[in-house]
Amino acid sequence: VQLQAFGGGLVQAGGSLRLSCAASRMLFSMGWYRQAPGKQRELVATIATSSTTDYADSVKGRFTISRDNTKRTVYLQMNDLKPEDTAVYYCTAQGLFWGQGTLVTVSS
Repeated sequence: VQLQAFGGGLVQAGGSLRLSCAASRMLFSMGWYRQAPGKQRELVATIATSSTTDYADSVKGRFTISRDNTKRTVYLQMNDLKPEDTAVYYCTAQGLFWGQGTLVTVSS
């Protein structure tokens, strides 16, 4: 499975970004992780084929994950961004396959 993430960039605190992940094949569970400088990679959100979702506590109520199986794309809508959301965001398929990452920088 090949994954390619898009949509990162620089945004002010309180702003929004939408990340997209184009997949060569969609698996049961698709998700987003992130890694901030000097920190370990952490779960942001996952979504199953059934559309069941799971979120890190730090992003609940601000981020929304969705998937479009016909387009083989996973999205992460990020609202009310905070400086602590600054990280490289990675798309994953069941934690087995990973995209190259896209950088999100939130300025205060």
